[in-house]
Amino acid sequence: MLDLQRLRALHAVSVHGTVGAAAAALGFTPSAVSQQIAKLERETRTVLLEREGRGVRLTDDAWQLVGVAGELLAIVERAETRLEERRGVPSGRLTIAAFASAARGLLPSVLADLAVRHPALDTRLTEVDPHLSVDLVAKGAVDLVVAHDWDIAPLPAPAGVEQARIGEDLCDLLVPEGHRLAGRSAVRRSELGGERWICQPPGRVCHDWLLRTLRGAGHEPDIVHQADENPTLVALVAAGLGVALIPRLGRGPLPAGVVEVPLDPMPVRRLYALWRTGAARRPAIAEAVRTLRAHWPDASAHAAPAAVAGSA
Repeated sequence: MLDLQRLRALHAVSVHGTVGAAAAALGFTPSAVSQQIAKLERETRTVLLEREGRGVRLTDDAWQLVGVAGELLAIVERAETRLEERRGVPSGRLTIAAFASAARGLLPSVLADLAVRHPALDTRLTEVDPHLSVDLVAKGAVDLVVAHDWDIAPLPAPAGVEQARIGEDLCDLLVPEGHRLAGRSAVRRSELGGERWICQPPGRVCHDWLLRTLRGAGHEPDIVHQADENPTLVALVAAGLGVALIPRLGRGPLPAGVVEVPLDPMPVRRLYALWRTGAARRPAIAEAVRTLRAHWPDASAHAAPAAVAGSA
């Protein structure tokens, strides 16, 4: 008889792409995941993973098992949902994926609140880029996702996934102290030509927004420095190396030497909670979404800007 946990390990590798990433998502060590799959290979007398460079790839037989695993895990999820629904109390494990600034600026208070009010609920948070997390919830790799989009790049809505708006996060232009735009009450996008930009790498929503928006305003952005994390971007601005567009959520106090200037119109990114269709019947997901929305006003208030240098 096939072991469900071993099938779950193989399914996780298929979703996340590597043994290490699958292990992180499951809360195991990479060696534990490898052992589970090795046992599954012995049970099935089939090679499931093959070396490919520094990583692994799934064999054709493995992909057939992955399909079966997906069906079995969906059945288990439905059974768990019905049991939890009958009890009417959030319980069991709830896996959540959130992008970095939401994991830093919103999720800590949400998870702490859930832990106090629902001790039978075991929440597990993983930080994942939003362009990856929607696919993870669609494939059943996580239960709930906190993602965001911008006006130029609406959040994808794959079949079988539902969503609810959490709130809107405003974004400011950050410039070095003494910059020509520092102290302005507002700056229009048409005034941003000739700046040296600091932003996230290509493929990230913020990067794509910057390119498309400035090109629409008649400027080709000169991107001189790239980094994944917003605190790194802010530090580069503080060093006088360029300007950056940074959302307020999870940004924290700005260091000395950095001034925020509102853009007109102000960029907005929208935050969403996403889950698989039907899973909202599960009290844990319904309560988590409600708690995310309840904590958003406080999280966005903490993200309010300080007074702009040179203004009242």
